[in-house]
Amino acid sequence: MEARAWVVRAGRHGEDEGSNLQEGRATIGWHEIGDLTEMQTREQVRRIVDEVFAGDHPSRQAIFAGQLWAFRDTIRAGDLILMPLKSQPGQIAFGRCTGEYAYDREADAHRRHFRPVQWQPDLVPRSALGGDLLAMVNASMTVFSPSRNDAANRLRAVAATGVDPGLSGGSTAGAGAGGDGLDASGNAGDAQVTDPAPAPTLDAIKDQVRAFVMTRFREHELTRLVAAILEALGFVCDVSPAGPDGGVDILAGSGPLGFDAPTIVVEVKSEPGAVGSAVLRTLHSAVTRYNAHHGVLVAWGGVSKPAMAEFSHLRTTIRVWDSETLLDKLFQTYPRLPEHIRAQLPLKQAWVLDDESA
Repeated sequence: MEARAWVVRAGRHGEDEGSNLQEGRATIGWHEIGDLTEMQTREQVRRIVDEVFAGDHPSRQAIFAGQLWAFRDTIRAGDLILMPLKSQPGQIAFGRCTGEYAYDREADAHRRHFRPVQWQPDLVPRSALGGDLLAMVNASMTVFSPSRNDAANRLRAVAATGVDPGLSGGSTAGAGAGGDGLDASGNAGDAQVTDPAPAPTLDAIKDQVRAFVMTRFREHELTRLVAAILEALGFVCDVSPAGPDGGVDILAGSGPLGFDAPTIVVEVKSEPGAVGSAVLRTLHSAVTRYNAHHGVLVAWGGVSKPAMAEFSHLRTTIRVWDSETLLDKLFQTYPRLPEHIRAQLPLKQAWVLDDESA
């Protein structure tokens, strides 16, 4: 059987992410449910769930049972595991399941159900995923398997190369797409944890904007967007023309002419994957060459861990804006952006309830 891809979240607020990465585990909550090692069928798990959560609606019981059974039995060694990180917004941990389900009675109550996972050393920025994959990853379940649009193969490619190859040959519909995930008898089948509907979470809303920016603001267009944001923040910007720039896409400064401190050299990289040390070295050289106070590297796909380690001593001189930071700056300044930018990127502010904090 071909390896599948699974999303396994680590706590409502990401409280278990660090422990999972450190200990080589994927864990789930449901502390009310004991050891599932002896459970041999999904129906056995469903009966336990019905007893423990007797006051809940049958559909909610079915959803719980489906996820627990998937974690207990359906995930296989070799399957790809994704853990979207709340503790490091904009990042996803990728790993491979290396063994069977186990129950650790000595662990914290909400971390006792676990699967051993070999996590990759480098995180993957959410910007590396196409918009359709981001929508699938944003489903609200704790445990589920994305499969539509050739998701498993594409996610394996992202794990290997850091880049989503995209969809070729049209849409590939996965089993169980849509619906309530229940069969005719009201039981939780495999469809329960395959391609659940995306949820309108804050992460999902931000990822919609992320995917739109990735499509509409490529290469030098992203530089124009960054310059507009900096100008909205009070800087005067000199934008280099498209093409080789020697590490200088934007020269920004304060004051009416842009000569006042602080002065900033900005390099913009629009590729979806993380950039390495060479880019930071070029920017650092440009900051010195232009006698600027600071440098800002706008790296849509972030910066590799070795590069960040190499330049950790320059954190007061050089700042990195990944896609997450850039989106935060975009939302902060959007009402003050030029009309033509807002026409290219039409956003509407709305208040939504943050269910994860309520």
